[in-house]
Formats: sequence, structure tokens, C-alpha cells
Amino acid sequence: MSTPVHVIGAGLAGSEAAWQLVAAGVPVVLHEMRPMRGTEAHHTDGFAELVCSNSFRSDDAMHNAVGLLHEEMRRCGSLILRHADAHKVPAGGALAVDRDGFSAGVTAELANHPLVTVERGEIAGLPPEAWDSVIVATGPLTSPALAEAVRGLTGEAELAFFDAIAPIIHRESIDFGTAWFQSRYDKPGPGGTGKDYINCPMSKEEYEAFIRELLAAPKTEFKDWEKDTPYFDGCLPIEVMAERGPDTLRWGPMKPVGLTNPHSDRRPWAVVQLRQDNALGTLFNMVGFQTKMKYAEQVRVFRMIPGLQDAEFARLGGLHRNTFINSPRVLDPTLRLKAMPRLRFAGQVTGVEGYVESAAIGLLAGRMAAAERLGQAIVPPPVTTALGALLSHITGGGAAETFQPMNVNFGLFPPPEIPERQPGQKKVKGRDRKSLYSERALADLDLWLGRRAAA
Repeated sequence: MSTPVHVIGAGLAGSEAAWQLVAAGVPVVLHEMRPMRGTEAHHTDGFAELVCSNSFRSDDAMHNAVGLLHEEMRRCGSLILRHADAHKVPAGGALAVDRDGFSAGVTAELANHPLVTVERGEIAGLPPEAWDSVIVATGPLTSPALAEAVRGLTGEAELAFFDAIAPIIHRESIDFGTAWFQSRYDKPGPGGTGKDYINCPMSKEEYEAFIRELLAAPKTEFKDWEKDTPYFDGCLPIEVMAERGPDTLRWGPMKPVGLTNPHSDRRPWAVVQLRQDNALGTLFNMVGFQTKMKYAEQVRVFRMIPGLQDAEFARLGGLHRNTFINSPRVLDPTLRLKAMPRLRFAGQVTGVEGYVESAAIGLLAGRMAAAERLGQAIVPPPVTTALGALLSHITGGGAAETFQPMNVNFGLFPPPEIPERQPGQKKVKGRDRKSLYSERALADLDLWLGRRAAA
């Protein structure tokens, strides 16, 4: 029998990683600090405890990126998706589960597996050097000792504070009859061209109406255990800045200087800028627009901005007391820490959002660690799949300078090939366009799985 792989954390990512390892015949030591050390969010000592919601979101594999991820994980033999399906409860088109039954099922299957050894207790600091293959799947509430040790290795801030996140918008939903590409004073940044930002102009009346709605919109309430965590000074929510005076934003992230609107001779009173957020150029980040507005209000208020009236959001803004690493900078393409390759990371600590995404990265980490242990080649899934797009984003496709937690969405995928339109034929968009992404993804995933089976 081969030497075991150590998996730290028995949440969704750790449980899935452990399952993928033992499914490949590799023994696992699964470490879970609960109940010896609790967290502010968990209430049981069960594996894969769902702490915020019982929903895995949409299960529509043909028209929704998370539903597609569900299906890909099912085809990869996911433990998490199998138990989600076994314990699902009515939720329309979403996959929602009975929390207790789901956690109990995952716990029993792993705890009773002959290749799994469960060890309860905290791993304080770096794992022992004798552990030559470790998957760290400790989630957003990583124990302080381990988080501090990882920070020491990477040199990156550990980010255990309120990090205010700016929304990200699909480029194809921006109105370029109003917006335009230009850098301030046409200055090219590193790797830029002088047209590195999308600019959305506002008149004085539009700006004042926007500020009124921004200040009046309902905001997120903090949980009791979060209230003493400070904001990151360089990343204040936009509404906090607006409270300092009506012109604070106009001479901050929305300053209208150094820009020439090709659509109008009228100088804008304020300008909202969006910066490219992924290597594909399909997603753009609203610069300086970190926010704690509630989600529905964000959509309503931000669509007041000229050029963004039909904006589709890949990610809305928010506030998180979070621990995650700057994965594009510190991880290699197989999820190993560049500074210490015996450590592989999985789950929310890698900078993905959502239960399903966390489990998906656990699935990939487990498969990669198993291949490494068995002396097999590690072949990442194609970037045209949901698994591959998510992996690519956190290991280099996302911009390290602005990296923040992200849900899976079609903006992370390379655009699909669309047949040339014939005269009178409508443009392929909406559900039909999403179907193209999904059909390609599932076909490419099956090829990948077949290739792995033959290896």
C-alpha cells in the first residue's frame, strides 16, 4: 500500500479530495479539528457541514454554469454530488439538500472506508515535514496558526479582515454606444495599450441621483462574530467613501480627468471605470466599487450608470471575513504551493466562492494528488469545461492584482465557436449561447475522462 496523503479539513473540499484519493486506491489521513477546536460558524463535528445555506444553486446543466459544474462532477464520481442527489429536497430548479442527512451520509461513507483514517485535532502551523503530500482544505475559517504559517511561506497577506469586493461584469453586456475604451491620459500600464479601461460617463444630474440611491440602499448586516474585524484601509466600500461628502467619489475612483468621450463633446461630470479581470478579456471589474449593498440593490443602483443599464454580473460585490490565498500568484497549475510543493490547496482557501466550487477544487486536488502518488501524469481538465475554467482562473487566468473569490460563470470560459449567421438569422445569445458552452464542455470532459482512463 502506498504512503497516505494527508487531507487537512473535512468540509466539502476536503471530503471530496479524500474520496477522489481513495477511489484511486490511495490511502488518506483525514484531519478535522472539530470538535476539539470549534469555529464561529459550525455547529456540529460532521463532515461537509453546510453552514450558510442548504442550496447548491441551479441544477440546469445546459443553461447555467453551476448546473454544468454539477453534471461534470457527477461524471467524475463526486461524493458530494452523489450525497446531494440522495438527500435533495424540493427547490424548483435548484439542488437543495437536507443538511443533516447530507452531512451524515458523507461522514459515514468516509469514516467507514478502509483506506480512510480520521484524526481529530488542529494542525497548528505547517504540517510535519514527514508528510510528503498534503491537501490543505481548511476553508474561509482556517485556524490562525495554520493561516499564519502559510502567510509566512507565501509572503502574501493572509486577508483575515473585511475585504470589500467589487462587482464583475460580463463585457458583452456593456453598451459601447455609451462606454468606450481608454486609459487616463492614454497611458499604457504594464502589458497595456493606453486603452486598458472601459469608461462609463455620468452627467452632474446622473451622478447626484446615483449618490442618493447609493447612500439610501439597504446594506449588509454583520454577524456578531464579524463585527470587530476592521476594513482593509485600501479597500473601503464605495458607500463609506460617499458618506464623506458628495464629491468624494468624483475625485476618487470616479474622477473625470484625462479622458475624451468619443460619443460626445460634453465633458463628463464623473466617470466609472472598469478594468479587465481575466486573461480572456470577457470579465471586467468595477474599479473602486467595493460595496456592502444588498445584492438586489447592487443590480438596481449600478444599472443606473450609463453604459451599464443592461449589465449582467458575473459576481456582485460584498464583504467577507475571509482567509484565502492569492492563488494566481502562489499556486502552480496543479494546485501546489510554489514555495512548498508538498502542500496542495483546495476549496474556498484557493479563492473560489460557493459550496459546489469548493468541492470541485477538492475533486481536482484529490485527483491530482492521487496521480502524483501513483506516478501518473497529471492532466488538468480542458479550459472549455467548468472544472477546467475554474482551475485556470485560480491558477493564472485571474488577475493577481485584483484577485478575489469567484463563483463559476460562463465568463471564465473561452467563447464558443458560433456558426456564421445566414441572412435573416438571429444572433445566437442568451440560453442558446449558454447551451453551446455546455455542450462543448460535456463533450470535452468525456474525452478528458476517457483519456485519463486509458493512461
